[in-house]
Amino acid sequence: MITTHRIALAQFDFPVGAIDANAEKIVALMRQARDEFGAGLVLFPELALCGYMPEDQLYRAGVIDACKAALGRVAAQATGVEAVVGHPLRDADGRLYNAASWLRDGRVLTTCRKQALPNYAVFDEKRYFEPGDAPCLVDWQGLRCGLLICEDLWAETPIARVLEGGAEVVFSVNASPFEDEKTDARHALMKTRVARHGLPLAYVNCTGGQDDLVFDGGSLVVDADGTVHGPPAAFADALLVCDYDAATRAWSRPDWLPAEPQHHEAVIWEGIVRGIRDYVGKHGFPGVLLGLSGGIDSALVVALATDALGADRVHAIMMPTRHTTNESVELARRQAAFLGVRHDVIPIEPAYQAFQSMLAPAFAGRDIDLTEENLQARCRGTTLMALSNKFGGLLLATGNKSEMAVGYATLYGDMCGGYAPIKDCYKTQVYALARWRNRQGDGEVIPEDVIDRAPTAELRDDQRDQDSLPPYDELDAILHRFIELQQSRETIAAAGFDSETVSRVIAMVYRAEYKRRQSPPGPKITAKAFGRDRRYPITSAWR
Repeated sequence: MITTHRIALAQFDFPVGAIDANAEKIVALMRQARDEFGAGLVLFPELALCGYMPEDQLYRAGVIDACKAALGRVAAQATGVEAVVGHPLRDADGRLYNAASWLRDGRVLTTCRKQALPNYAVFDEKRYFEPGDAPCLVDWQGLRCGLLICEDLWAETPIARVLEGGAEVVFSVNASPFEDEKTDARHALMKTRVARHGLPLAYVNCTGGQDDLVFDGGSLVVDADGTVHGPPAAFADALLVCDYDAATRAWSRPDWLPAEPQHHEAVIWEGIVRGIRDYVGKHGFPGVLLGLSGGIDSALVVALATDALGADRVHAIMMPTRHTTNESVELARRQAAFLGVRHDVIPIEPAYQAFQSMLAPAFAGRDIDLTEENLQARCRGTTLMALSNKFGGLLLATGNKSEMAVGYATLYGDMCGGYAPIKDCYKTQVYALARWRNRQGDGEVIPEDVIDRAPTAELRDDQRDQDSLPPYDELDAILHRFIELQQSRETIAAAGFDSETVSRVIAMVYRAEYKRRQSPPGPKITAKAFGRDRRYPITSAWR
């Protein structure tokens, strides 16, 4: 009787819509797991054939038909190794399911239908799928295995059903997007499930960037006593081999475990880097460009982009006006030279003057105000979009979450771009990431003078962000309570914040909703990112 079972967790990116390529990757990984590692079973992530989440592509019959055909091709190659592969399934009555099939001996042995459909935060599965209502159990090498699909692990009924069916171990296939501190939540869930039901567990998750989501992997295995093995390095593609001992009901310590847990900022950094790399790569852009102002936000974005793509694919442009200090020009030049990225200086003063002259008759009798400040930002946006159009690079917007929250950004100006890498990072986190990156031993990637100087948009002389906003430590703390924790203004004020400041910040958040609707996508990092997570009406009397 076999007591040791070797499986492989295929922690990889399976891009949305790349059905044929995903099928080829699955077959190649099955063969590698069998021939190189001697694995008897490979677990692939949720909806691996079509990628997660295909959204309204699921309404197209051609997508479902292509997945069905691809599953048949993959199943035919399941010889000498078995596999669990996620895919959409349409039944004879036209109902669509989020499914996973167990492949054995060149055929589909059985198909599991996801029972718990998430419909919160970024998830909208009830829009597309019907829930399954039966457990999925398979006997493999003398071992009774229960199969769950992602949210099934978070609900009580699905795991209770496989336990009733005699499961001795649970395999969970997932497509779980990254967010800060989610690893701890996953670990707590795994320990709870194992402790309650005494079922050892193998959990596989995908990696990669998909629009405004990033998937970190985080695959792991858990012994019957609750000991957790994993995860591997976040956002890393890997075929993770694991040995399960049925006699001890425990997994051997895998060789893919990192020597020590990753630093918090390291995980965030890798997530944003992966988001940039995959967005650029999947859309076929030759590289990226951005405005490099000498400030902290653009300094962080150019460093992230260089880590993601290499210096030869990053183009930084400084666009000074009469209000730009020599310090800003020099800091931008210094960072670009250190990173080795292309750096051009294109003064926008002529365009700014032309707009002022053109609008002078219409503005006659009016004082100079925010309008003229925004004109400068829009000259920069137009310049950058022209360069993007001419040379084909993807324009990266450099705004952070604090700015997006309160509307401290200019539509058709600094909000221009196709991807916004730090749109879900608060300003205080921007500083933390910059300091962490500079400690990695390869030099002053982000000039310390940039980190230390007071933040400014330089749209008028001697301008500082704090002229218009509370200090960022205070602002971010209020925003976190209001956005992530969804606390009322009364609750926030009771926590020690000035009541008038709280009211002003919340009013700014509501007013800026129309701007956020027009902002580019960017990687979700927090528990409640703007867009998919937080969906507020633009027009509403509620305050």
